[in-house]
Amino acid sequence: MTPPRWSTAVFDLDGTLADTIHLIVESYQHAFRTILGHEEDPTVIRSWIGRPLIGAFRDHSPEHADELYATYLRWNADNTERLIRGYDGVVEVLGALRAAGVHVGVATSKRRESAQQAMDILGISAHVDVLVAMEDTDKHKPDPTPLLLALERMGRSSTGAVYVGDAVVDVLAGKAAGMDTVAVTWGAGEPDALHGVRPSAVVSTADELRAALLGA
Repeated sequence: MTPPRWSTAVFDLDGTLADTIHLIVESYQHAFRTILGHEEDPTVIRSWIGRPLIGAFRDHSPEHADELYATYLRWNADNTERLIRGYDGVVEVLGALRAAGVHVGVATSKRRESAQQAMDILGISAHVDVLVAMEDTDKHKPDPTPLLLALERMGRSSTGAVYVGDAVVDVLAGKAAGMDTVAVTWGAGEPDALHGVRPSAVVSTADELRAALLGA
């Protein structure tokens, strides 16, 4: 068997391991309808995915940010199990990585409670050594701090490590952490934008992801 290309793999969650894009967009729209009385352009909302929620709300509507945030969280928690989906074959890739001896972590801008809920529903938790969530760091992607904390908690270094994500901020954070990067095209990011920040690889299916991480 060909040895894995990397000994450590850290993953983004939303749009990478968990198909939460529809859930996130609908959670934002519910908050905007409830507090502001109108919806936002879904394309704009998708561009916020990967950032901490409160930061997006503060940039969009500073005077209503706290209300929007609280409304989003309530609706999101109540509807996660109904709207969350998995990506075909992705959880199996995590299992294959673990079977090959690769250390696996998740570094996300999502709140810990929400991230853990999503991972438990989709069966991701059993394959992950470490979860770094929004509350764990003061700085967030594209800053590398969350990724470096995940490596630290696993006792690993950026040498021989890869970060896998679906957004430009994921690739930028991985590069800033000194890690290689793999961009997936099934999430919120636009393929042209992902290619533009020059990750180590760009993949479009779980089979391509498996091949990139573990060889053919």
